[in-house]
Amino acid sequence: MTWLIFPQMTEEELSDFRQENLGFVFQDYNLLDTLSIEENIMLPMALCGRKKEEIESRVKSISETLHICDILSKFPYEVSGGQKKRAACARALVNNPKLILADEPTGALDSNSSAMLLHTLQIMNRELGATILMVTHDVFSACYCEKILFLNDGKICSELERGNMGKKEYLNRILDMQSKIGGDDIYAE
Repeated sequence: MTWLIFPQMTEEELSDFRQENLGFVFQDYNLLDTLSIEENIMLPMALCGRKKEEIESRVKSISETLHICDILSKFPYEVSGGQKKRAACARALVNNPKLILADEPTGALDSNSSAMLLHTLQIMNRELGATILMVTHDVFSACYCEKILFLNDGKICSELERGNMGKKEYLNRILDMQSKIGGDDIYAE
């Protein structure tokens, strides 16, 4: 599919582009069971050929941000679903990608972990310039987005931009829009 967007790029160039510019947060964790949490997070940087010191520093920083330092030596089967999700998010964020594709990133998280993750994604967007394209059905998650595209039967039927609205007003506008279109599918970026 990527070759349709960038037809002039070779497969190797496309792979390099994905590694350097894209971060993925899957609905399922997609962690490798044979690697520790730390090794799973390091993987994207190692594949890009980054230096060991840089990798270790970045993994430490992102792990502190997502409060998963205490599980870095564990394997995915040894941690909770919420911890797996935060580890998967750390892996997606570790390379400071320009675009983060997130499929229900808060799906397995409790409310505190969800807020922490969404705040981290907001920081990635505002301070580091990463664009986040998030698919969610969760209105709480959508409240963290600057722009929301609403879908109905697979087509964009409306959009809403946060602008200067406070969180409560934005939440109410999202709920109003959902009731008008009769569904709860939200694509937010």
